[in-house]
Amino acid sequence: MTDMPLLTVENMNKVFPVGGGFMKKPLDLYASRDINFTLSKGETLGLVGESGSGKSTIGRCILRLHEPTSGKVTFEGTDVTALSPRAMKTMRSKMQIIFQDPYGSLTPRMKIGQILDEPLRIHTPFGKAERREKVLEMLDHVGMRAMHADRYPHEFSGGQRQRIAIARALIMRPSMIVADEAVSALDVSIQAQIINLMVEAQREYDLAYLFISHDLSVVRYMVDRVAVLYLGSIVELAKRDDLYSNPVHPYTQALLTAVPSVKKSERRDKVYLSGEIPSPLNPPAGCPFRPRCERAIAACSEEMPKLRDIGGGHMAACHAV
Repeated sequence: MTDMPLLTVENMNKVFPVGGGFMKKPLDLYASRDINFTLSKGETLGLVGESGSGKSTIGRCILRLHEPTSGKVTFEGTDVTALSPRAMKTMRSKMQIIFQDPYGSLTPRMKIGQILDEPLRIHTPFGKAERREKVLEMLDHVGMRAMHADRYPHEFSGGQRQRIAIARALIMRPSMIVADEAVSALDVSIQAQIINLMVEAQREYDLAYLFISHDLSVVRYMVDRVAVLYLGSIVELAKRDDLYSNPVHPYTQALLTAVPSVKKSERRDKVYLSGEIPSPLNPPAGCPFRPRCERAIAACSEEMPKLRDIGGGHMAACHAV
């Protein structure tokens, strides 16, 4: 890993206007709020949290599939948020995404060979024969056959389609891939194959992953560091082993106690959460986790806690820590 981060996200916010209409002002939905983290070359950072916590929004804002409302995203020393559409098109060859639904992310009317050829045709000067060679080489790399290049997405299983999606992400030799719930739609046995494929690709190409998932067991296997999200904000960020052995935020503790373990030494006393996640259209004052937290103190209702280092690079946003 290099001293200079590959990716730096600073104070990034994404607000979606909701509702509105004639003589009505739309409401602000904060999908992500004051997001700060770095990602080094060859590193994997996991983003975890319940559905609706803002994981996918953060990944898409980094790639500018959603435009951040405010904040700064720096990739390989370049301010991505300031790039023109033309410059951003060039930058995207270095930062790719694998979507959750492998069928929905592959154009049904294009053959697999055409899908993999398209980024090479757009971003490289290679001729047709050279592009075809690279397509077949990448299919072989992800465990597919040359004959598959002339078939359509609907002719493959879910696991095969995700291999194709990975091949498309890898074919431009990017520096970073956003894996947005890349294995959650697959059977457990297929999940293991795809995860191993991603790990092998990381070693070979020195890739960095932003690994978005709600499956804490998969995250533990894949990542170097973990960021835990709640209602659009990072509430804890730490090295994987530190976070799994010593979670300090009550929300993280509740998430980890919900993970089943066959090892008696890893079992924890259950932490139960009461109530539901508040509406992002009407979040509670102060700490957004306060209505569900048994450790809430007076400051929790008055001020939003800042993410701060509590020692050894372990970050937490909690007044009670």
